[in-house]
Amino acid sequence: MHQNSLTFVLLFALLVGPAFAQQGAATGEPLVIQTTSLHKAYLRQRYETHLEARGGITPLRWEIAEGAPPAGITLGADGTLSGVPTETGEFKFTVTVTDNGRPAAQRNQQLVLTVVAPLLAQWGRYPKVTGQRLEGSIIVSNQTEQDFDLTAIVMAVNENGRATAIGYQRVNLNKGTADLEIPFGENLPYGSYELDADAVAEVAATNSIYRARLVPKERFQIQQGP
Repeated sequence: MHQNSLTFVLLFALLVGPAFAQQGAATGEPLVIQTTSLHKAYLRQRYETHLEARGGITPLRWEIAEGAPPAGITLGADGTLSGVPTETGEFKFTVTVTDNGRPAAQRNQQLVLTVVAPLLAQWGRYPKVTGQRLEGSIIVSNQTEQDFDLTAIVMAVNENGRATAIGYQRVNLNKGTADLEIPFGENLPYGSYELDADAVAEVAATNSIYRARLVPKERFQIQQGP
């Protein structure tokens, strides 16, 4: 082959080669969203996960197409879903990922993020007065994957600010435990009382503390007694 012909072939390869490489990338693996479900989040606790996709031409760009995650949670363009949720419930939203092709490829995926309270407290038997006794119960649930050292205290506070413990219990509340009932009740002197039920859970392994509080709107009147 003559030197001029060889030079032409080499020049052609240098110019055309990158174009073929770009074309190969553009027609490569299709864009697919791999994240189809999310692990649950806990109220007022830091949450972070990264949405995954494969294929397409990088960089990929993520955004919310429809609906919304819970307040306090946002989606970054890099696919990082993060924040501190400030409300509980199930939140459905659709995400879109777009690649850098010309034309760009897009894919959508509906996701559900469930936010729960780590420690849930609710009334079992709503407080009531029976003679001189103010009594009731609270129900507690551990909605995490960690065991709790739980302390529950119920205080009755009269109109003079004097507090009387009418319930105290310390228990191991194992992970996933639902609806453990803790009763309370005590005879009280004559007077009008506010009630405060406080549950505090400690996780020694992570140095975490969770709290749930129940306070009825009304006061409770003890009519009998000295």
